[in-house]
Amino acid sequence: MAEFPGCLLIVTAEIDPAVEAEWNRWYDTVHLPDALKCPGVRHGRRYVSSGEISETSGGKTERTPRRIYTTIYEIDGPGATATQEFQAMRGWYQFAPHVRSRTQVIVLVGGHDDHRPQDGDTNLGKD
Repeated sequence: MAEFPGCLLIVTAEIDPAVEAEWNRWYDTVHLPDALKCPGVRHGRRYVSSGEISETSGGKTERTPRRIYTTIYEIDGPGATATQEFQAMRGWYQFAPHVRSRTQVIVLVGGHDDHRPQDGDTNLGKD
């Protein structure tokens, strides 16, 4: 089995159905290719939810039929999103009023960019 990457950029988006087809064309032909040209961006792939979305908060679960697009990029590290090239292509442009999105840089727990204390970094209350 291939090893999992050490750093991911995950973008989720819900799109107004009135512009969804146009947004998908733009994302596939402009946005994703531009992102993949940026230094430190290794790979990227798009997905869309299938069926109901299940969300739990405060012990209550709600299920709703929604289409949520997810793009997963393998990146060299968190700094890949700070390059001039990445910053220049970032954004939803004319689609911004029609998009609800979330962007996260994810690193391996215990990886070099995970800034939580590691075993041996603190005494964790053990004397």
